[in-house]
This record gives sequence, C-alpha cells and structure tokens, in this order.
Amino acid sequence: MFEQFRNKFQLDDDKWNECIDCFHRIKVPAKTILLNEGEVSKKMFLIEKGGIRAWFNNNSKDITSQFFFENETVGSIESFRKNIPSQTNIETIEPSVLWWVHKTDLNRIIEEIKEIPQLRDMLIDKIFERTFDYMNYFFSMVKNTPQERYINLLKERPEIIKRVPQHYIASYLGISSVHLSRIKSILAKKRI
Repeated sequence: MFEQFRNKFQLDDDKWNECIDCFHRIKVPAKTILLNEGEVSKKMFLIEKGGIRAWFNNNSKDITSQFFFENETVGSIESFRKNIPSQTNIETIEPSVLWWVHKTDLNRIIEEIKEIPQLRDMLIDKIFERTFDYMNYFFSMVKNTPQERYINLLKERPEIIKRVPQHYIASYLGISSVHLSRIKSILAKKRI
C-alpha cells in the first residue's frame, strides 16, 4: 500500500519504516462506524480498498456530506486537529481494507515532515482538497437544483453513482430516494 508513496520522498529506510510502523491495517465490513458524531477523533484512515461516507444526523434525518474511496484519507479533520467533538459520523459503505494511524503518531510524523518540502506540500494539498470539496458541496446545495447536482455528480464523480447505494446518493444530494428515482427517469427519457 505504501510503496506508491515510497518513491516520491527522500527518506532513509529507518525513518520510512518508523513512519510506516505507525499505521495499522484492518478489514471491516460495510456499515462499520469508524467515528461517531460527538466523539473526539483520535484516528485518521487511509483507504486501501472500499468506500466510506461522512454523514451527520439532522433531526433524525441522515445527511451524507462526503464519499471517500481507494487511496484517499478520511477522518474528522476538525475534531482530530482541535480535539473537539466530531460533527460527523464516519462509516464504511463497502467491505473495506483500511490503514489507521493514531493522533499521537500522526502528530509526531507531521512535525518531522514539516522539514521535508515535498511531504509538507502534499499534506497541505490534501487539506485544501478536502476544503475545496466542502466548498463545492456547499455552493452546489445553494445554487443548483437537485437535477443539476445529480448531473454534476455523474460528470465529476461517476464512481459514486456506480458504487454507492441510492439512498446515500439521495441523502448527499439533499433529496429523497423517490425524488432521485424521478430525476433518473427524466434523464433516461431525454437520452432516448
């Protein structure tokens, strides 16, 4: 899993192995809660195989805010960094193989890599990427119709359409499963 990263960074073998030893591999079934809303996050996850969603409860309604797949990191960044209760649940949506690292170990690794420009820049890019995703999601929910949001999802993240159950997609789009079925039916008729 980590060999794809090994060639990108100039770390001696001892330092590399020390960092890698902080990560722990687990296999979990679908619908495994990795973090509950309200808990303080102590782990970050790297997805080797599978899919994960971030979601929160709004008046007993499940709202999905993000999806993550292979080679992506996931966690409640705000909770993890600020030691505050998480505003989201983190849950697998497919059987998954994950690598997790504890906050203490990751903080130590981050301190060490601050001196390595490539690693520091990669970390900063990942944080901005997630922030960019949140911004796009927010603006789309305000500016676009549900049909436009679905069309954008088809174009920009087709793996979500292929891999994620429809009720989670509907939740992500801010609509009911019935409304999503109507949108799909309308779009299918337009293609004919």
